[in-house]
Amino acid sequence: MNTRPATNLHLAGPADTPDSGGAPKVAGREAVPSSVRSDQPVGDGRYPIAWLTISAPRGAVPTATSVCECGRNLFAAGQRKALALIADHTDHRTRCPLRTTEERNAS
Repeated sequence: MNTRPATNLHLAGPADTPDSGGAPKVAGREAVPSSVRSDQPVGDGRYPIAWLTISAPRGAVPTATSVCECGRNLFAAGQRKALALIADHTDHRTRCPLRTTEERNAS
């Protein structure tokens, strides 16, 4: 077995294939024409800014994570601490600076 390290190694990149127009074209990627359909659902402008993730596997320690775009990123392990974080996350929804600013701007 050869144990000598390989030399002149280079990172692999996408293969370029010549296009009929002369410009290189990335293999496997082709432009697909798109059209705007008039029956597409229109959003109401709302989007999530806070997430609460709860994990309570059978026989294991429950955990909770509370993350918000305002910079909040909290974690709790154990039933008592996870329940406290869930309550705190619910309370944070009413006092988050991003949420109150957006509600003021929408009015």
